[in-house]
Amino acid sequence: MSTERMPHPVVLIPGAMDALSAVDRAIAGAGVDGKLLALSHLRASQINGSGQCVAAGARQVRRHGATTDQVLAVAAWRETSFFSDEERAALALTEAVTRLADRPDPVPDRVWDVAAKHFDQQELAVLLLNIAIANAVNRLNVPTRQQAGSR
Repeated sequence: MSTERMPHPVVLIPGAMDALSAVDRAIAGAGVDGKLLALSHLRASQINGSGQCVAAGARQVRRHGATTDQVLAVAAWRETSFFSDEERAALALTEAVTRLADRPDPVPDRVWDVAAKHFDQQELAVLLLNIAIANAVNRLNVPTRQQAGSR
């Protein structure tokens, strides 16, 4: 186990926590299912290896009504029957957006088109903001080695 390198950057920079919290509130208030957003955040955090966000994300997904099977199988969502078509579309989009550098066509039309079939533009905007914030927080947690349960 590694040790934390420094306090979380958002507590060191005045106004940073307020700004991230404001975006989180906007996302939460935009009418997209909280469970779906939490699943997306958890999956991005798993990909990015943010232990702090994976632990917090698993608790958040449970608070939004996910089953134990869903929480345990998020990383293998394609191989289970635990997720709805809408959740699958959101998870596929989350993976593509989180792994932008992994392929020449980072968000292929097949992924986008399935997501657009399930979500309108406003909902897609919410999903994209949710994915972006998850990735931003992961990219603050991982290099500073924020520990699960530390906040």
